[in-house]
Amino acid sequence: MTGADPGLFGPASVTWQVHSDPVMWIAGVRALYLQALYPRAVRGVMQNSDFRRDAWGRLMRTASFVGTTTYGTTDAAERAGARVRRIHRMLTATDPDTGERYGVDEPALLMWVHCAEIDSYLHVARRSGFRLTDAEADRYLAEHLESARLVGLDPGAVPGNRAEMAAYFDKVRPDLAAGPEAREVDDFLLRPPTHPLLVPAREVLWRRVAHLAYASLPPYAHELYGRPAPAPATVTRQLRLAGLLLRRVPARVRWQLPPKHILRAMARLGPGARPAPYKLGR
Repeated sequence: MTGADPGLFGPASVTWQVHSDPVMWIAGVRALYLQALYPRAVRGVMQNSDFRRDAWGRLMRTASFVGTTTYGTTDAAERAGARVRRIHRMLTATDPDTGERYGVDEPALLMWVHCAEIDSYLHVARRSGFRLTDAEADRYLAEHLESARLVGLDPGAVPGNRAEMAAYFDKVRPDLAAGPEAREVDDFLLRPPTHPLLVPAREVLWRRVAHLAYASLPPYAHELYGRPAPAPATVTRQLRLAGLLLRRVPARVRWQLPPKHILRAMARLGPGARPAPYKLGR
């Protein structure tokens, strides 16, 4: 549709294609596991919200933010970013060991949350069989300098390719720990509060997602949490199988789930804006 606003990324971006893939839900849980290993970040969550009561709401708000910034108009994305920055400016957390009070918008904290999230999306997508060349993977990370800006980071300081991302994780590794807050996140993700009638579904479906998300973490994360994971080759096979099964659900069915970001983007830009992995090879 000529003249319509493509948003921050647009239909030709790597982000547009990757974020439409159903394995993003597994990637999102992996990101939660990883983010919880940065004590200052996870304290900011725990001390400013009732995580156990509102974890699903928090997960859905994150998904909505990603959907809006990926597929929404430029104005909608900018407004979503401004809202996140405004909320973060008002929140503080306290280090229980030192008594230090700090803002949850400190750059190091925001950097970890951003990198853990974007790395998880890219890692799970590629490992589950979503075909991306190394150059396309670097493009994806470069595109997300925009999402880093939206949450208040200086894009010039954010990893913009795979080499820079690997260097960042090596640098931050000594700051990571599985403290009591991380243990609480781990416990919640394995056993989220559920209506008694839904407990069987939780055991059959959700635990598989949580276990797979945990298994896909880097080895140092398994060491910190103190729980082993299957051999990497086994995890890769499981992720590929999960990707195969999830991608068999027709896209139009998946995209009907509220708030329908992709369908709204296609209505705004025309059917040619439909996300599809094959478009990356063009």
